Amino acid sequence: MATATAVPESTQIKAPLSLTPSAVVKVREIMATQDPLPAGLRIGVVGGGCSGFQYSMSFENQSGMMDKVLTFDGLKVFVDATSAMYLNGCVVDYVETLEAAGFKFENPTVKSTCGCGSSFSV
Repeated sequence: MATATAVPESTQIKAPLSLTPSAVVKVREIMATQDPLPAGLRIGVVGGGCSGFQYSMSFENQSGMMDKVLTFDGLKVFVDATSAMYLNGCVVDYVETLEAAGFKFENPTVKSTCGCGSSFSV
């Protein structure tokens, strides 16, 4: 008698962060002005600011050895392993209003932010 074996469902690895389509468009727009054209965008968390941590964004020519490389509509985003812990579930958006324009981080792991809006604590 043949027995059926259960095939494990493929596990989908969730990216530590995501970028909205408007954020991807803005990053590509800014990248196009760089010479030479960078390979991708690095998003990280660094110590500093009023509340202990702050976000960092910079262009990179290649990924680091311990980086997670994420792709959003062809845009490569590099995240180091330490930053990935603090960015888990974070959504990066680009927002334009009459008062200001910029990248906005919606991070569910943040416990508090400071008045300037650019630093946070976990």
